[in-house]
Amino acid sequence: MNDIPHFPLAAVVGAEALKLALCLTAIDPKIGGVLIEGPRGMAKSTLARGLADLLASGQFVTLPLGATEERLVGTLDLDAALSEGRAAFSPGVLAKSDGGVLYVDEVNLLPDHLVDLLLDVAASGINLVERDGISHRHAARFVLIGTMNPEEGELRPQLLDRFGLNVALSGQTAPTERSQIIRRRLDFDASPETFCQQWEAQQAELRSRCERARVLLSDIELDDRSLEVITERCFAAGVDGLRADLVWLRAARAHAAWRGVSVIEEEDIDAVAEFALRHRRRQPSESPSSPPPPPSSRPEADQPQPTPPNQGQGSWGELPAQPITTGERRDIPSWPKKP
Repeated sequence: MNDIPHFPLAAVVGAEALKLALCLTAIDPKIGGVLIEGPRGMAKSTLARGLADLLASGQFVTLPLGATEERLVGTLDLDAALSEGRAAFSPGVLAKSDGGVLYVDEVNLLPDHLVDLLLDVAASGINLVERDGISHRHAARFVLIGTMNPEEGELRPQLLDRFGLNVALSGQTAPTERSQIIRRRLDFDASPETFCQQWEAQQAELRSRCERARVLLSDIELDDRSLEVITERCFAAGVDGLRADLVWLRAARAHAAWRGVSVIEEEDIDAVAEFALRHRRRQPSESPSSPPPPPSSRPEADQPQPTPPNQGQGSWGELPAQPITTGERRDIPSWPKKP
């Protein structure tokens, strides 16, 4: 166990969109976790670890990139089963992360056989270990947080869709913000305990806000009006499957709880739209092509072609194609400030 405390999320400079996504996931873990994209050196893992302090369990378990299957799912001691008449189970990463955060750094580089196991357990919430006719099962419900550098490879579509929300960090940070980031990191490295004590009031305020939102969440209806708006916008975005609709609706409700209101409003739907759609939009080149017009209506080759409406928007309609960056703001109210 590492006794060094995590860098407080309240002390993170910038990255407002990602901090909001992490808080929404802490409010409603059923959203399905967060995939964090960005180049090297953007403190993706630091931000991910900040989520653990906002959850009830505070549990944060890392799946090493070179982990074996047994390290992930756990092992059964057959000798103990024969001598004692019971299966002695040694828990793996999945068991240890139950109720907390399962963090996978460079998730796009995870071997395929581990991806398959992770997908099965993430979908069912149950881990089943079998060996020579002996089996053991246990609950494995966790918030899945993954980080990746898109330059190092793509993520399998099945695992990509399993992440509820997706946020991309920009590598371009303003000089003033960069100096604040470096200064706080140096202060933390010099004395993690002292640094965390200095930010404890702000961190406690953030924890309390998430706790209040969790209490309010169950009283906020997943209403038909909000669902209708979301399903129409998912269809306009060319989204495959229905997970985006469900994730978007849950995230909008969590955002309403985060604001402390009792109903989902349009600003809640808009605030989380990019989180839910960024990794699920059909690319313009993949959009279904319209059938060609009949020969009689086709323009002659030497005539100028008409400009299609909404040129540059593809099939995405009103939704922006640009990824979220650390420089963007989504009107996130009252982040704790250092006194």
